[in-house]
Amino acid sequence: MKVKEIMTTDVTPCDLNANLAVAAQAMWEHDCGVLPVLKDGRELVGLITDRDICMGTATRDRHPSQISVEEVMSGQVYSVQPEDDLQLALEAMQRHKIRRLPVVDSEGELKGLLSINDLVLNAKEQKSDLSYGVVIKTLQAIGQHWTPIAAAATNK
Repeated sequence: MKVKEIMTTDVTPCDLNANLAVAAQAMWEHDCGVLPVLKDGRELVGLITDRDICMGTATRDRHPSQISVEEVMSGQVYSVQPEDDLQLALEAMQRHKIRRLPVVDSEGELKGLLSINDLVLNAKEQKSDLSYGVVIKTLQAIGQHWTPIAAAATNK
């Protein structure tokens, strides 16, 4: 199965120079919890989540309209391409403990987003590339809590 078969293509991006109030409004209007962040309308430079907005606002003594998306967005971007095998995307989500992967073409242009929602809504009971078991394994890997004690035990 290919990423393009289940990815969400109707994705609302956010400009790097937007403020948190604008980003939150876009999330509200489009009923989503993440926006890909674009520089100059094309280059994917990060993601901003509803959690980023909440924590960014709570940890600064400024109104959300005075805090830029760039200040609080997640700049580490892992992505896949539409033609990539879904297994590659699942492995990336598990390895990096991420719930959403931007989907970009070979030039890096945003084509969509692959999310946990896409996986869950397309999972099948029977054995397939996207069986219930595969989705649960991915959710377990992503949901694993990071703690200093667990990290130290893993690094021994």
